[in-house]
Parts: sequence; structure tokens; C-alpha cells
Amino acid sequence: MALALIFSGQGAQKVGMGKSLAEQSPAARALYAEANSVLGWDLAKICFEGPETELTQTKVCQPALFVHGLALRAALRESGKVPAGEPQYALGLSLGEVTAYCAAGVVDFATGLRVVAERGRLMQLACEQTTGGMAAIMGEERAKVQELCREFDIEAANFNAPGQIIVSGEKAKIDAAVAAGKERGIKKIIPLNVAGAYHSRLMEPARVAFAAFLDGVTFAAPKFTVFTNTTGQAVGTPEAIKAALVKQVVSSVLWEDCMRSAAAAGATEFWELGPGGVLAGLARRTEKSWVVKSFAEYADVTA
Repeated sequence: MALALIFSGQGAQKVGMGKSLAEQSPAARALYAEANSVLGWDLAKICFEGPETELTQTKVCQPALFVHGLALRAALRESGKVPAGEPQYALGLSLGEVTAYCAAGVVDFATGLRVVAERGRLMQLACEQTTGGMAAIMGEERAKVQELCREFDIEAANFNAPGQIIVSGEKAKIDAAVAAGKERGIKKIIPLNVAGAYHSRLMEPARVAFAAFLDGVTFAAPKFTVFTNTTGQAVGTPEAIKAALVKQVVSSVLWEDCMRSAAAAGATEFWELGPGGVLAGLARRTEKSWVVKSFAEYADVTA
């Protein structure tokens, strides 16, 4: 087996995430305790008990998903489930890319958590300073969606799987594109309930501030192959990883491309570490023959 770990992105969070891990895995419990100490507020309590309105805030859910993904990995290692020499690959959707880098030893847990917390804080700030929106377009080719984006001055934020593309931009322009798409026979184009226009130029203030923040953070070379959302390709040097993380704030998430690249590189099994099984669903839409297992809670670790 050549194992690839895949880490969840924003939107996968749910109240109760990680509770069973912290209760039953000493390794996971230690990470939640360290996270509370690093952040200076009780992330564990919000993850385990809510309220949902608090957990869904960008500045909260990004560190929540980061810690949950790495707590799952710690519990799997503790249980002896991870074979020797594995994983060989890691990738993550949007904020999950940071989790993947941390899993690969690019930064330690505390540093990675600070990076994710600052990323979430800056992106929430950018959301509050703009009026952005996003929409999901199902069942269409990339070229047709990109044509719609050009016409309405919006951007393709996520290429998640064949026929699942998310667009992002100013809310009025997204609304106009949704209306036009429906008139033109796009079967499924759905406005999303989000705080802002992620992975679009409306995140530019966050990108600039995040770049300045990362200047003061030391990255190491990854211990195994990681893939960046910005190109869908493997990325290897600390400088390239840092540049990719900065660019990713405003650029399209090429998730389908990342998954295909990992498979082409030799990954034979994908383990999704995160709540909800979202990435497993996208994988099935992309290539039914891929072997994907989802781990969300302690019962999954011991199954």
C-alpha cells in the first residue's frame, strides 16, 4: 500500500468533532490541551459542545479542523493502524493544505496551529470588509464555468471533482451569474451560505497580511510528498510551500487535480482525516476505482 492522507477544508466542521478522540486517545487529548494553550482560548470546548454559530466562524473552524485532522492522525499512530513507512503522500483542501504540511513535518504542531489561526483570522476580517458570495455549479465543464466567470467578473474558487465547481466574487455579481446560469440551462447552480468570497481577489487584504506573517515563520522540507492546491502538483522546498500558501488565499483550489496527481504519483489508498466524509464523496465522483477510507471519530480509528 502507498498511503495518502487527505485533510478536510472549511465547511466540514460539526459540533462534537473530536470529542471521542479526546476522551479515548491520550495522544489526541494532548493535542487538544496544547491547542488550548497555544491559542489562549478553549478550542476543545467549542469543538465538542458548540455552539454551532461559534464553530462555523472562519477564525474558529479553521484551527478546529486543523487540530481534528492531526488528532485523528495521532490516534491512528497510537493504535498502530498506520503501517511502517506510511504515509507517502499528503494533501488537503484549502486550509487542509496547512494540515498536510504539518503532518509532513514542514512545521511543528504549535507553529502550524498559529499559522492556521492567523489565516482564519485574516480571512474572516477580509469577509467582514467586503460583500462577497459563492455558488456551486454542478454538472458543467470547466470551460463553460470559466466563460461565465469572465462574463460576470467572478472567479472559479474550487475545482472539487468533475462537474463540481465553486465560483466566488462580489455578492451582486454572483447573484447575476446564478440568474444568468439558470436562464442558459445550467441545471444546478446554487448560491452558498458563506461569510464571504473565499479564494477570490476579495481575499487580497488577507493574502498581503498573511504573506507578512509567514515571513517570520521557519518552514522545513517535507518528509514525504505533499501537493499544493494552487497547481495541483507536488511542492518540495520550504520557499515554494510558503509561496503556495500565500497564493492559495486568492487562487483557485485545484482539488481534483491534487487527487489525480497523488494517484498518478503512486498513491493506492486515501485516508480522509476529518468530519463528514466530504472528501471521500468528491473522490468517488472523480474516480470510482480509488480506495478511500474516512476517519472522523475514535470508533473509526479502532474499527
